[in-house]
Amino acid sequence: MNESSFSLDDDGFFVIIFRLKSLSRVFGREGRHPKMSTFKYDKKDMIFSLEAHGFQKVLSLKKYEDYSEDIIDMAMSGAEKFASEQLWPSFTEADEIGCTFEDGVVKVPTAYEDIFKTFCENGWYAPGLNPEYGGQGLPAVTAIQIFEFFVAANPSFMFTPGLGTSAGHLIEAFGTEKQIGTYVEKMYSGEWGGTMCLTEPGAGSAVGDLTTSATKVEGEEYYQIAGNKIFISAGDHQLSENIVHLVLARAKGDPEGIKGISLFVVPKFRADENGNIGDFNDVNVTGIEHKMGIKASPTCSLAFGDKGECRGWLIGERCHGIMYMFQMMNEARLVTGMQGVAIGNAAYQLALDYARERKQGAEATNRDPAAKSVEIINHPDVRRNLLFMKAHGEAIRGMVYKACINVDLSEHSGNEEEKKEAQYLLDLMTPICKAFASDIGFQMTERAIQIFGGYGYIGEYKVEQYMRDVKIASLYEGTNGIQALDLLGRKMRQKGGGLFMTWIKNTNALVQESTHPEMAAAFKQIDDAKNALGEAAFGFQEMSGANPQLPLLHATPFLKMFGLVEGAVVLAEQAVLAYSKLETIWEDAGVKADDKVGRRQLQETNLEAQFLESKLETTKFYAYQILPEVHSILISVKSGDTSALDIMF
Repeated sequence: MNESSFSLDDDGFFVIIFRLKSLSRVFGREGRHPKMSTFKYDKKDMIFSLEAHGFQKVLSLKKYEDYSEDIIDMAMSGAEKFASEQLWPSFTEADEIGCTFEDGVVKVPTAYEDIFKTFCENGWYAPGLNPEYGGQGLPAVTAIQIFEFFVAANPSFMFTPGLGTSAGHLIEAFGTEKQIGTYVEKMYSGEWGGTMCLTEPGAGSAVGDLTTSATKVEGEEYYQIAGNKIFISAGDHQLSENIVHLVLARAKGDPEGIKGISLFVVPKFRADENGNIGDFNDVNVTGIEHKMGIKASPTCSLAFGDKGECRGWLIGERCHGIMYMFQMMNEARLVTGMQGVAIGNAAYQLALDYARERKQGAEATNRDPAAKSVEIINHPDVRRNLLFMKAHGEAIRGMVYKACINVDLSEHSGNEEEKKEAQYLLDLMTPICKAFASDIGFQMTERAIQIFGGYGYIGEYKVEQYMRDVKIASLYEGTNGIQALDLLGRKMRQKGGGLFMTWIKNTNALVQESTHPEMAAAFKQIDDAKNALGEAAFGFQEMSGANPQLPLLHATPFLKMFGLVEGAVVLAEQAVLAYSKLETIWEDAGVKADDKVGRRQLQETNLEAQFLESKLETTKFYAYQILPEVHSILISVKSGDTSALDIMF
């Protein structure tokens, strides 16, 4: 291999000087990056984001009166420790081993067995769910933060507990007393796993086209289930003794399409009269998928009723299956957005550490041919890439946190107006959190690889695995294109446009009423982008009259517009908090707000000031370097261009 260094010739152009030598002295296997084996994550920013986006409101709710910030911090610290000590060490190993399927038996890497046992024993399986059935009862946003640590450390591992608890929560919400008593506690403990079974070979996103059938057995409380499902995450494994599948099927005689679909509990093993493992329920694994990423997560194809002995128990009412499943899907959409947050930010931490230590090339302005190489974090292009990752990572983190805070407010607030507004904002932001955060998480991993250069492309430095692992997030739980159609076709029209108008009201209150001189220009950029978003939104009605397909053509760009603006709003909220805290620090240090030199010197000795100042710079970067894309998208939306519809492929 070759090592390259850089100098400037007399004309100011880079000359690449290649020196043939072994890289082992520099960054080869004997001299690998010293921090690649250490899990590092930004807990400080997670806590700050909570404060900036209203977590205090959650702690003031009666439901959480026994919780304090200290208890929440203990939970987060415990999660960080488990992620670092248990999950991270198996991250690469599990990816290399992957899952196996032999003689109908699925196995995940054996390293997961002890980790899973400890995970369950420590109460991490259901941190945000009902304590009556074994959950910890933590706020939704705290549960998502715990999940963030775990996904950042080992994405594949988290598919099993994530699906199990979500399936259990659906049964708790809509199941009979007997179903709740039989399944929920075991599913909240990890003793039994769970899945959501929607997709079929001929019915992917078009769920209404499914062919799985349910035939009522006369004189019995169960139905006979027959059909096949594919792409079932955590569909089978050795970590739990039973897997409880939630299966969408059509009962004989019910209408075609989505309105005729019902939901059934279909366990791998039936429960006996005491709720323990009973007879095999004719649920067979026919294969596992060999995937681009998340290779240690078992994605299965399942056959129900090959021998005519598969039993399923109806959840709720017939023909209401999609309505019930939407609870699980919407929870999963927030979790999927958090996968983008966790993996993108984990890749950023690796890239930041690497850039601080990797020396290559002299500073571009140093014309001395003998100048020594500097850490690459000193190179402007690397700094731009790093700040791109930091700004986007903190924006999507805050976006998902705000949504989860609204989960708690919408369910538990004693103020009906606050409850309604929280539900409006949650409904509006769910498709944006899912799609925008998963897309951005992928882009962050791409930037991380770019910062590592060639080292990022090899498995040893982990960022390429993060890219492979995060890509799935834009595809499942409804592809991001479907999320865009949901946003534009449903959420923007819901309640007569009330969801969007609530968001507009809150955004106006932030960007138009802020009185921070230093941030005023950046906030003006955010206000202009918000207005551009509104212009696009209100223009779709007229566009639809001219050509009903035009709004659909621009649904994905519109969701991106919305994500970009909401990301700026999130960072603006953080900047407001940061500025107020800085004013106290400046006063204590005898530094004035307009004393740029004094503020810079203060950051050298005061890490809190450095952190808070970084919030202001991050918001400015986002407003000037990222947010202008909103206006480009508006030009596209208003163009009336129909080339994508007109071209013949």
